[in-house]
Parts: sequence; structure tokens; C-alpha cells
Amino acid sequence: MLNKHKVVELLPAKHGHFIGGVYTEPKSGLTYDNIAPAYDINLGEVALGTADDVERAVDAAKAALAGPWGRSTPSQRAAVLKRVAELLAEHRQAFARLEALDSGKPYSEAYEGDIARSAHNFQFFAELTAHQLSPSFLGDDGTLHTTVREPIGIVGLITPWNLPLYLATWKLAPALAQGNAVILKPAELTPLTAMAMGHIFNAAGLPPGVVNIVQGFGAGGAGEALVKHPEVKAISFTGETTTGEAIMRSAAPLLKKLSFELGGKGATVIFADSDLDKAATTAARAAFRNQGQICLAGSRLIVERSVAPRVIEKVLAAVGGIRLGDPLDPMTTMGSLVSRDHRAKVAKFADYAKSSPGVEILCGGNVPSNLSGGAYFEPTVVTGVTQSSRLIQEEVFGPLLTVQIFDDEIEALELVNGTQYGLSCSVFTRDIDRAQRFARGARMGLVWINTWFSRDLHTAFGGMKRSGIGREGGQYSLDFFSELKTVSMAMG
Repeated sequence: MLNKHKVVELLPAKHGHFIGGVYTEPKSGLTYDNIAPAYDINLGEVALGTADDVERAVDAAKAALAGPWGRSTPSQRAAVLKRVAELLAEHRQAFARLEALDSGKPYSEAYEGDIARSAHNFQFFAELTAHQLSPSFLGDDGTLHTTVREPIGIVGLITPWNLPLYLATWKLAPALAQGNAVILKPAELTPLTAMAMGHIFNAAGLPPGVVNIVQGFGAGGAGEALVKHPEVKAISFTGETTTGEAIMRSAAPLLKKLSFELGGKGATVIFADSDLDKAATTAARAAFRNQGQICLAGSRLIVERSVAPRVIEKVLAAVGGIRLGDPLDPMTTMGSLVSRDHRAKVAKFADYAKSSPGVEILCGGNVPSNLSGGAYFEPTVVTGVTQSSRLIQEEVFGPLLTVQIFDDEIEALELVNGTQYGLSCSVFTRDIDRAQRFARGARMGLVWINTWFSRDLHTAFGGMKRSGIGREGGQYSLDFFSELKTVSMAMG
């Protein structure tokens, strides 16, 4: 029986892989240090996965598919997923603490957002998979045609560090719901909550080998080996666009099924007729939630000229209310970035802004003087930025918000669409017709009207252009993690 307050103690100082239902050392014996970004302390040594470890995971997954899991029914799988959801909800505090330590995000945000959503992902897909239909059609010649779904087999999941358990479960739940065996490669910077899930899976009664977790790096490591393994028939990846390109090149000769959720350069568009208080508050939240380390971040504020000074003032007031500090402090609303290396990347963008003609730093732009330890960076707002600037065209993935001014709807839409990315944007206006025109014209996978980050798990999630391939969510996820087969039978 798991003790809900003792998950941290369940994880040893040396974190191995989870293969075949047991925690195991890396075959090479190699490890790397897992640093808590807010405190600069080592949370333990983590297994450095290699192709040998991926091979062990593939063998375990094949054995699981040859056993009862390979013959399981949707309702049987749903029962296990519901138990996983219950156990994760029971251990929500401990998992939120792990996530805060590992990623630097505020405990409150991990507890209220990440871990709650992770449990809900399993509950949601458990219910959805039990209600899938197999359509049948009677042909003119009397033949009965039925379309059925079957598992793909072994699928590989590669997940990012910004929402570690949130996005891992977003893939795990539908993959398991459809009867697959899974090999998960979590981000090397945030391995802890994925590793703790091994205890949850065992306690929920998931057969050994159905979920295998191999730690390590991507290029040249476990991630690359997972993509290149011929027995792994599909890869679902969330992360940087350049990594997605590399995965596609490696997977192409094997004709693997691929789903990519890649980078974004989201925008918050505010028209003069909108509720300015709500719009400005939402714009600040969209820019700085999770320290700006989120693909859906509204990292560009695009505001109509006549109200720009008022909106900027309100945004700055909202930014002034952000409490930057210790992730485990309940008063903290913004924690540390994920690593010192990533902070250095964000700082370079801030330095670029400072050296760019016409660009003005309205707030932030520096490492906070009272938080020199850890990987903290001030929430930053800059204005006077041109569309061709790196600040507009490249994904900063940190707490940096740019401000641009527009004069009419056409110009606003041009600014929104004027990047290589096409994941999400928000538009604030009271004009319903304009809102719909804008939504239709935006080359984005998700468009919010008078809101941000509102999600229903049934709906399609994914991006256009260089923001991804395919869609996740609801039936779209179940479709990706299954193969369709048509069975035709002559009648009479």
C-alpha cells in the first residue's frame, strides 16, 4: 500500500529505469546528476539510457503484449486506467512536490494544475475508450463491412520538461486505453514524476512491461534509440521543432506513425472594444504562466493603437503582482526556470532586446538581485519590436513578452500570422463577427476568443506550419494510437 506522503522516499538516491514492472539499473552503469533548478542541489543520479536499455524495454513490452494485456478488452483496460487516476489523485501532494523540485515551477501550480490534470487524463480516456463504436455498412451486394480498431503494438512516447507529468499522461492514457505497450522517454531535466509513476502502475494492477520508462538523453541516447528501433511502430513527441525534424528523418526509413506537437509563438490580440481589464490580466497570465515555459504561451501582445497605453499600463500592473521566489513557498506565483542553461538562453534574448534600436524594456530583463541562486529570471516586457526581430520570430520559451501596435484588423491578422509557427492565439473583442473573421483567418491550430488556455479534452489539439503534425485530444488521440481494420463478410 502506497503512503501518499512518502513518494519522495520511494525514489532512491540513484534513479534507474522502470522496465518490466521493476526499477532497474542502466546496463551501462552510467548516470547523470538531476539538479533542482531553484536550489542548485542534486536530487539524485539518474540512469543514462542507451540502446541496450531500449532493447530491454522492447523485450518487456513484447512479452506484455503476448500476455493478458494483449487480449484485454476496452472495459478491462478502462478499469485499470481509472485505478491509476484514483491513486494519482490520492498522491497528488507528493507528486506536486516532486514536480516543483524537479522543474522549478510553483508547488501551487503543480498541485492545482499539472497533477490534477494528469489524474484527469487517465479518468477521461478510460471513459472515452469504453464508448468507441465500430461502424458497420451493408453493401449493395449484401456484404457486411465493419471497421474495427486494433492496437498498434509498441509505441514510443517522448515528452518535454515544461509540463512533465501533465504531458506524459496526455500520451500514456490514450496509448494504454487502446491496448498498446508503451516505452516512455521523459525529458532528461525532469525525470522524477515519471519514475514515481512506476509505483502507481504496479499498485493499479497494470501488468509488467505494459509501461516501460527509460531515462536519458535524446540525440545519441535513449531517445534516438527509441525512434530507430524497428519494433517501435509509432512515436508521439512533444518538444522543439528542430528535434521533431530529427525524429522525422530517423523514423522515415521505417515508415513509423508520427505525431508531433512542436514549438509555438502565441499571440494575444486586444481590440479597442474589448473588456480591457480582463484582456490585460489574461495577457499577463498567458505570457508568464509556468515562467513562460509553455508552448501555448501568449508571448506576443498585439494591441490596437487607441488603447495601447492603457492596456500596457494594466499589463505592467499585473506583472507587478507576480511573486517570484521559492517554488515550495505557497505565496510564490512564479518559480525558477528549468535550468541555468535555459536561463542563459532567455537572458540572451533579453540582452538582444537591450541592444536593438527602438526597443524599450518596460520591466524585467535581468536575473533578480535577491535570487542569485537557482535559475530565476525576472518577468520581462519589451515594446518597440519590429516584426522581423528575433524576439518575434523565434521561440524564447521564457518570461519575455513583446508588445506590438496595430491600426486595423487586417494588420493585426498579418502580425499574428507572420511567424513560422501556428499553434495558438487569443483575440479579445466584443464584436462577434470580427471575432469569427479573425478566428477563421488565423493560421493557428487553436484560437481562443475572449479567453486563454480554456481546453476541453474532447477537442483537437495541435498546430499548423512548424508547430506540429497531427492532432491529439479525445478521439483524435485514440485514432493515432490504434490501427483501423475493415472486415467484410458475405451475408447468406
